[in-house]
Amino acid sequence: MKKDLRSLHTFSVCAYGDSPYLEQCVRSVLSQTVKSTVILCTSTPCESIERIASKYHLMLYVRKGESNIREDWNFAIEKANTPYVTVAHQDDCYHRNYAKELYKAIYEDPDFTMFYTGYRPIKEGKVATDINCLLRAILRFPMNFRILSDKCFFKKATLAFGNSICCPSVTYNLRKTGTPVFTSDMKFNIDWDTFLKFASGWGRFAYNSKVLTYYRIHKDATSKTFIEDNGRVKEDKDMFQKFWPKPVTRWLMKFYVKAYDTYR
Repeated sequence: MKKDLRSLHTFSVCAYGDSPYLEQCVRSVLSQTVKSTVILCTSTPCESIERIASKYHLMLYVRKGESNIREDWNFAIEKANTPYVTVAHQDDCYHRNYAKELYKAIYEDPDFTMFYTGYRPIKEGKVATDINCLLRAILRFPMNFRILSDKCFFKKATLAFGNSICCPSVTYNLRKTGTPVFTSDMKFNIDWDTFLKFASGWGRFAYNSKVLTYYRIHKDATSKTFIEDNGRVKEDKDMFQKFWPKPVTRWLMKFYVKAYDTYR
């Protein structure tokens, strides 16, 4: 198997402030068994980010202006010079075979819209399994079948009961998605809204059910912040209403808010 994917794929790592987790994220993408290009992008330049960029000989791109998730993620994609891009979040990390499995997906069908994987949370430094991950894996199950993975109905169905896709697990095929990738006006559910946009159009979702992505749960996580100020509740309701009438949305929210306990 080809051991170098650098001309095709980029891990574009979004860094913010002085994070204790950034270096672990960087090391996980540099340690892939199939090598990809790795770059660092930030809208909050600081000494610790510059130190890590220098230590690992990475290009560091700085976006001017106020930090904004949508603009920061689009900037991270813009700075990649490859057709396939993974927007990596500084808190998260990847199994050493993520790029290897991505390469297999590209070899089998280079025209997929998105590639994404199974995932698990990291809590208190350890990989965990919770009911939310198991339920979301069930929602993603239809994407295991190639005959279904390019059908709008089934792609949308995997998102109709909640965001079943872990954002950092996704690699975008820019030849199919176009740019900017992120066009949603939402603040928290920008990823869920983006996945729905692509699910509603032509193109296959290349799903790998192996656990190849790990997202970190901690007190400073963006998800926790949005839960505490009730921003997530409003946006979750807005997303459900793109699939369901209001009575069904109210019923779904009674169950969906229980998932917030993951971050408490």
